[in-house]
Amino acid sequence: MKYEKAPEIKKKIEILIKKLKMDYIDLERIECIRSFDAKTRAYARIWGMAKIFSEVCGIEPHYIIEVNGKKFDKLTKREKIKTLIHELLHIPKTFSGALLAHRGRYHRINDREVEKIIHNIEI
Repeated sequence: MKYEKAPEIKKKIEILIKKLKMDYIDLERIECIRSFDAKTRAYARIWGMAKIFSEVCGIEPHYIIEVNGKKFDKLTKREKIKTLIHELLHIPKTFSGALLAHRGRYHRINDREVEKIIHNIEI
């Protein structure tokens, strides 16, 4: 798989973090990439860092948001924003490197929840 850094995606992430008041997200520890030839149906994915890297290597938790260039770039502006919000919702408030599942005891990450969020912000 080929990929490259995507600074324009990181800028959108920065704006979303501010608008959504996701103060627990450390932008300095978020990287954004665009993948090419990815064998996935997803428009985007988020990658967390296993806790073992933090504990053994002393590396602070980081996240990588990957957009699938072939699919993501064809989306409308609104759909791109929804997709990025969806990925941000996978980051727990502890910013531990872990990822939240789509369904949890106290949360849901799905289109309905993203629509509620995007409805309340100006894009």
